[in-house]
Amino acid sequence: MDIIIFAIVSLTLMALLFGGILGYAAKRLKVEGDPIVDQINALLPQTQCGQCGHPGCRPYAEAIAQQADPINLCPPGGETTIKALADLLDVEVLSLDAEAGVDSVPKIAYIREDECIGCTKCIQACPVDAILGAAKLMHTVIVNECTGCDLCVEPCPVDCIDMLPIPITSQTWHWQKPQQLIATDRQLEQEIVGDPSL
Repeated sequence: MDIIIFAIVSLTLMALLFGGILGYAAKRLKVEGDPIVDQINALLPQTQCGQCGHPGCRPYAEAIAQQADPINLCPPGGETTIKALADLLDVEVLSLDAEAGVDSVPKIAYIREDECIGCTKCIQACPVDAILGAAKLMHTVIVNECTGCDLCVEPCPVDCIDMLPIPITSQTWHWQKPQQLIATDRQLEQEIVGDPSL
């Protein structure tokens, strides 16, 4: 009888000890968010334009990760982003969805200030707060903050906002990233594991 009581007490203590260790490990080693969502979000252009049907780039990344949406709904990212997403997710490269929009050169908003009536509708539409102004006063665009999402053009009642291509200067020019250099950690890991010489 004493052996049975000893066994029950021992098992109870072991269960409490291991339960405590597992509880601590679950809190201490918890992964914040989904790493694949973060990787997808990093490849998206962060214009927060909503042309993909989502309110921003992060919700679209979550939809791609859950395979609820295809990878070809981002006009600002264009073919480059679609190819990078296809490489990351190891899926087929798709052409840009015509209903989402068209791939175009990066643009920024420009407000013709002498025509602006100060209605603030463009300020309300801007997802990145790149428009500066107040009610019944002229507005202007903070060029360094504008993502070129085009969401401010439609609500303007006097049509005084133009989307202009970003002029190429020594500050805006950059090298195009070769597709061969865009690789994910998973692909690199597969190459290392698959290569017997390493």
